[in-house]
Amino acid sequence: MKYRVHRFEIKMTRDQHRLEEFLNQLEGELVTIIPNVTPVPATFVDFVLIVERLYTEKSP
Repeated sequence: MKYRVHRFEIKMTRDQHRLEEFLNQLEGELVTIIPNVTPVPATFVDFVLIVERLYTEKSP
């Protein structure tokens, strides 16, 4: 199996539509989304890592 990891810059309050479009354009199967949560005092997510499983001739 092969995997591809995408870094997706995001502003959680306004980028829901962009993230939805990106996910719908993936070629393979979505494995997980890992948020990068910044530390205190202003906790927020500035980007997410998206792991995609790519289809090969051997995999279903």
